[in-house]
Amino acid sequence: MKPVICMDHVSKSFNDKTVLKDVNFSVDEGEIFGLLGPSGAGKTTVINILTGQLRKDRGDSSILGENSERLSDEAHEKIGMVLENSGLYPRLSCYDNLAVFAEIFHLPKTKIKDVLKKVKLEDAIKKPASKLSKGMTQRLVLARAIIHNPKLLFLDEPTSGLDPNTALEIHKLIFELRENGATIFLTTHNMEEATKLCHRVSLLNEGEIVECGQPDALCRKYNTEKSVDVLLKDGQSIHLPCDRSSAKAISRYFEDEMVESIHSSEPNLETVFIKLTGRDLQ
Repeated sequence: MKPVICMDHVSKSFNDKTVLKDVNFSVDEGEIFGLLGPSGAGKTTVINILTGQLRKDRGDSSILGENSERLSDEAHEKIGMVLENSGLYPRLSCYDNLAVFAEIFHLPKTKIKDVLKKVKLEDAIKKPASKLSKGMTQRLVLARAIIHNPKLLFLDEPTSGLDPNTALEIHKLIFELRENGATIFLTTHNMEEATKLCHRVSLLNEGEIVECGQPDALCRKYNTEKSVDVLLKDGQSIHLPCDRSSAKAISRYFEDEMVESIHSSEPNLETVFIKLTGRDLQ
């Protein structure tokens, strides 16, 4: 089976500035794949190349088995996108914004109310897009992207700046879309979000892929400390090496019912990124 997305040694420059340097990755059908990195790392450029909005300088790229620079109408009809620029019509209502796209995709108008309900905007059906909160706007953009049941969904920082509850609702919808057969390509600088959502991630720094793999596996790979921290019920914190020398002490703490919590030393994705690049995600 061919990958749904493939970038093979792709490079891109704007004038004298190199934005992507020999980028390689692939995405399998049914995956939630994360391209992670700080603002300016090249994430949006990757999406623009994959969706045919931008030509690369070198390398090959494809989606849905087609060259990304020569996508057919059939391929375009299988793609949904949530990008930084919402592209909504501010004076039109939620319903009318979606009606435009329903007509483009030759969908029955009944789909509009169905998708608004799915993103929990059924009560805002007549509300102009300009009057929506940021969270509601993002949900409307997502509704527009999925109204035609795309096989491949690009999400560029889909929860950036949203409150935790709204972000959680979007996460639930992403999982639902994946369960219904969609492949999802996610860009974010939120490593906690990526760990929660993604099957695999690539870490992008200054246009280069510095690491790729499953989030948990990457955290274990860069766990050089290999220790455990035991918090006792009296508030005392005990730091122990993760080997047989700690077995008796940990056993005694549990036998005496002294343990409040215990944590191993695996780094999170953000710590891994900082270790690999020497920079944070801001």
